[in-house]
Amino acid sequence: MNFSIINNQSIWLSLFKQTNFRIKFSLTVVSLLLSLFAYRRFLDFAEARKGTLLPDPILQLFNPIDLTWLIFGIIYLSLIIGVVVLAKNPERLLLAFQTYTLLIISRIIAMYLMPFEAPEKLIVLKDPFVEMFGSGESLTKDLFFSGHTATLFMLFLVVKTKRMKYYFLACSIIVGVSIILQHVHYMIDVFAAPFFTYACFRIITSLNLYKLNK
Repeated sequence: MNFSIINNQSIWLSLFKQTNFRIKFSLTVVSLLLSLFAYRRFLDFAEARKGTLLPDPILQLFNPIDLTWLIFGIIYLSLIIGVVVLAKNPERLLLAFQTYTLLIISRIIAMYLMPFEAPEKLIVLKDPFVEMFGSGESLTKDLFFSGHTATLFMLFLVVKTKRMKYYFLACSIIVGVSIILQHVHYMIDVFAAPFFTYACFRIITSLNLYKLNK
């Protein structure tokens, strides 16, 4: 018998007996789904809109390298590990959902205010998850800021143990560098991602009065 699974179930059942947690969890899931729906609609709008082509001295130094499999291998493996780890602590999983929701909203606002054209030499990064929420066409203008880097950095912020933090931080750096090497994003996109993520994380923790040592 797996006592870890029994213990996890006990924690979830105990929390769901609390009206406050049930309401907060339900509202969070609904908000996340609505933000994903809004993001899907916005991606089509952003893709059709003309943006600004940025001069990027870093991208001009080298030709792009196709690292699609490495990028998505790390991202999806990290997401699976993140869900498994956070499922042991429902409050931190809830924190992750809320932070991710705010990240999506922040990306929509940022992309609306700063429409960019994709870098000239990019190798298209075909993300099956993002394209599932879009029109099915390859997306190239979901630029400011890097959502892939932000998601992994969010996991770094949310998890508790140092070992997991080191893992997700390393993944954030590898994916961020890989995205630049593939010319998927401008340098500023990847550089800005951790700052936006940290801001969203701090806003959510402040609103929840969450103690990070839990």
